[in-house]
Amino acid sequence: MHTLDRTDTLAGRVAIVTGASSGIGAATARALAQQGARVVLAARRADKLRRHALAITALGCDAVSVPTDVTDPDQLDRLVDRADDAFGPVDILVNNAGANWMRPVVATAPDELTDMLEVNLLGAMLLTRAVLPGMLRQRRGTIICVGSLSGRVAMEPVYSATKYGLRGFSLSLRRQLAGTGVSVSLVSPGNIRTDMTRHVQGRLPEPRVVADAICDLVRRPRREVIIPRRHTAIAWLEQTSPALADLAHRYRHWSPVQ
Repeated sequence: MHTLDRTDTLAGRVAIVTGASSGIGAATARALAQQGARVVLAARRADKLRRHALAITALGCDAVSVPTDVTDPDQLDRLVDRADDAFGPVDILVNNAGANWMRPVVATAPDELTDMLEVNLLGAMLLTRAVLPGMLRQRRGTIICVGSLSGRVAMEPVYSATKYGLRGFSLSLRRQLAGTGVSVSLVSPGNIRTDMTRHVQGRLPEPRVVADAICDLVRRPRREVIIPRRHTAIAWLEQTSPALADLAHRYRHWSPVQ
């Protein structure tokens, strides 16, 4: 059981966590709150979101829920305003909202492609843009994007495209903001035990592993962290020996496109 520690360096800092109604987002909101942050939980599923916020406040921590669709710029502006009204200027943003996709491109409708881009990539870009002015005024802030190993290793075309894009956005933004006091980090998890990985057999790490890595990045910002660390070897293979990575992917995932 994790205990509340108000002496932690996160005490009093205001954090927005998207995709906070389940999985990594919910675990991250709870972990940040337990370490003293004042947390704003955002996601589309209002009932689940509210239950997670109430569970956090029951621990004696500060949390509010703001139902939000990250594909709607007006709702994102409202989210930032609600965070400021509840707790003050945003210090930490965790862009975690995302959706999975496993259908072949040929069987994917144009509007489904657009939806995936909006949820997994454009939403993070728009919300980052919304919080940046306040962070730059304070000369202090932390932006953490939750990507995927699929943003390092080409796996599923639609999902990987969004996560490659999120990785490019995060790493480039980090360079653009160097010297401003605002840090940008990327977390790239492999399969984690969440609703999105119900189809995966075998034991998987729990969301808390990623949540703990995010909390650590708030204190010690770095460019990118791959979780679990053993997946670093897969990313290395993709970068250094793409032909060998192609063979490994065919061996493990091959099936004819219908």
